[in-house]
Amino acid sequence: METIPHRELRNDSSRVLARVQAGERFVITNRGKPVAVLAPPAPPSTELEHLRESGRTRAAAQPKRRLADVPRAAAVSSGDLLDDLRGRW
Repeated sequence: METIPHRELRNDSSRVLARVQAGERFVITNRGKPVAVLAPPAPPSTELEHLRESGRTRAAAQPKRRLADVPRAAAVSSGDLLDDLRGRW
């Protein structure tokens, strides 16, 4: 992994970002000390797997339902709802 100073990143960010997009990783330094790692993003599935492995998320307890499968509430007109909110029976 190549090390570059933040000044080089600032002055030549297009070239550095093109290299990151191509898969390279960089350690960014500030006054000679490492402060960040610049790397391409992980694929979404890999990130999700990482979150599951670290315990920060878990798989759904039930399979996803389609909206059409969700039970509908009883049909009530908006006028009836407003009357109820206003205390009119």
